Amino acid sequence: MWFRADFRLHDNPALCDAVAAGPDGVVPLFVLDDRMFQTAGPVRRAALSRVLAALDEQVGGLHVLHGPPETEVPRVAREVEAASVHVTADFTPYGAERDAEVEAALDEVGVPLARTGSGYAVSPGRVTKADGTPYKVFTPFYRAWQDHGWRDPAPAPDSVPWLRPEGRTRPLPDDPAPDGMTLPPLGEPAAHERWREWLDQADEYDDVRNLPGVDATSRMSPHLKWGAIHPRTMLADLAALPRVDGAPSAGVAAYVRELGFREFYADVLHHRPDSATGYYDKKFERMAYDEPGDGFDAWREGTTGYPIVDAGMRQLRAEGWMHNRVRMIVASFLVKDLHVEWTHGAAYFMDSLVDGDIASNQHGWQWTAGCGTDASPFFRVFNPTTQGKKFDPDGTYVKRWVPELRDVAAKHVHEPWKAPAPPADYPPPIVDHAEERREALARYERIT
Repeated sequence: MWFRADFRLHDNPALCDAVAAGPDGVVPLFVLDDRMFQTAGPVRRAALSRVLAALDEQVGGLHVLHGPPETEVPRVAREVEAASVHVTADFTPYGAERDAEVEAALDEVGVPLARTGSGYAVSPGRVTKADGTPYKVFTPFYRAWQDHGWRDPAPAPDSVPWLRPEGRTRPLPDDPAPDGMTLPPLGEPAAHERWREWLDQADEYDDVRNLPGVDATSRMSPHLKWGAIHPRTMLADLAALPRVDGAPSAGVAAYVRELGFREFYADVLHHRPDSATGYYDKKFERMAYDEPGDGFDAWREGTTGYPIVDAGMRQLRAEGWMHNRVRMIVASFLVKDLHVEWTHGAAYFMDSLVDGDIASNQHGWQWTAGCGTDASPFFRVFNPTTQGKKFDPDGTYVKRWVPELRDVAAKHVHEPWKAPAPPADYPPPIVDHAEERREALARYERIT
């Protein structure tokens, strides 16, 4: 069983198939491709260290190899005389290419690569229009996704006869979190504990999900990213909650819709792998952007002078996570107030987020930049001040992450420059939002 982003024993169809195919024993394998690991950001490396440590404890010792998977997987398969190698299907551009190379290498030693299941309730590519073409807009995809449905969670094997070959096991990576950052507990036990805790609040989700000061979102995205829990497990638990007049509560319905967005973006990336690094809507390639400079540095450091933006970026630096509403605000500010190309922000997020998922991250950024599927029109420019006032009205979130503003009255906390005595240790706005909005729209008009 070659584990990748499916670090769990429950609801893991690939593991079930591995046990069925190898009743005399299954080797729990992880391959650390140093080519990829060394280019990953410190947050991703630290998160991987934690989920691997949790799985290592669950299986009583992972067989860890370092090197190219297309070399190492066939080598260990040959050494242990494996009848088959089992994986969860990977639909990312990198994962699909890697698996094709490993499959070809395994064919040379006569061992099949068995792909079973995916990290999604419905595997990418299965939900299509009547003519077989993919959906480009979320709402019709979501309806079709619900109509398609999904299997029940796969039961965990009663017991797994784990085998641990001698001689090639290497130490697990042990990467600390960046200085000043606190990562959440990770791994399957932590994922299920967090999920059980949050389920009691699911009915209120729609009322509070846009309020970063309440901190009532599930924070399950890191666990989904690393495959410590399967979305089918979550959907089954949500479906079992009490219903209102035969229908799920507004909170549960809103949460299922968010899971649907994750599946939609994975489906889009499957059909358009080029959108992992490039534009979904190619006309935006002609957009004039500024090179990252002092403004980009201020954005990353949380010193733009716009409190809700700075709070979000400081939360990211402290936790490797950011509230979803605030993610949209800070992304809009970078692209439309600072005129920096979305790819720079997306790359910074992928390096900084413990839940950095290539499909959701890249397409979330393109949504804000107006160049993706189901895009927020480019001319919808988030005003960071009004967004702060609407979603953090008393400044709870801002004051939590921007201590320079803790003594500023709530009515001025999102516009501290208007306070009777503006805090001396907090910077003034680095740009005038109204002016930059006009500039952004002028640039947009030149490509339409």
